[in-house]
Amino acid sequence: MLRVKRFVALSLFVVCASAVFSFWLLGQPGAGARTAALLPPRAGVKLQPGPDGLATAVNVTRSPDAEWLGTAAAHTGIPARALRAYVNAAVAANESAPTCGIGWNTLAAVGFVESAHGTYGGGSLSSAGQASGPIVGPSLNGAGFAAIADTDGGALDGDAGWDHAVGPMQFIPSTWRIAGMDGNGDGAADPFNIDDAALSAATYLCGHGRDLTTAEGWTAAIYAYNQSDAYIRQVSSQATAYTAKAGTAG
Repeated sequence: MLRVKRFVALSLFVVCASAVFSFWLLGQPGAGARTAALLPPRAGVKLQPGPDGLATAVNVTRSPDAEWLGTAAAHTGIPARALRAYVNAAVAANESAPTCGIGWNTLAAVGFVESAHGTYGGGSLSSAGQASGPIVGPSLNGAGFAAIADTDGGALDGDAGWDHAVGPMQFIPSTWRIAGMDGNGDGAADPFNIDDAALSAATYLCGHGRDLTTAEGWTAAIYAYNQSDAYIRQVSSQATAYTAKAGTAG
């Protein structure tokens, strides 16, 4: 009986000591650094002047300054038409959800990973932001990818059996039906148009009250877009690289 009591006492001591050590470790510098390291700095942007002639944080035109756009496109390698869509979408999303704080470089990183800014397969974007050809991902038939049965009758992806991600930001048809938005004011939400796709992606990432200025909020947003740690790291790395080339938000 005495041995049992000693064993119980020793077990309790080990459990308590482990708990204390865990709390101590969490409080040390560098704890949680893996998550924090994923948060890319927000890239800067120069917006066109407001109606009073002054450059403001909220730009009613939702457009970047033309000179800034050309310089940033050259430095980052992002096609100017795509970059304009990313900036416009980030501005609009932050106006709708002021606590979101999404940076255009995050959208650009997603666009790069998903379709090389709409140039995948040798394509390009028109002056209206339309992809020159259909950007359709592989069949989501369970062979190396998730199995998602057709949800749109093949209207967007041309496959009435299985879904495919579509457009520059690679939306699944069922997600597009819920999240698709008209970003260029033509009255239609088209996943193959970079303005529509970028605004839809920005709004989707900002959903559920996420704060993308925090490591936790940013990581949760990208994870909601694609449930892959490797994907999160890739988007983070690319977004950070865009900031390094274009400059931080000041």
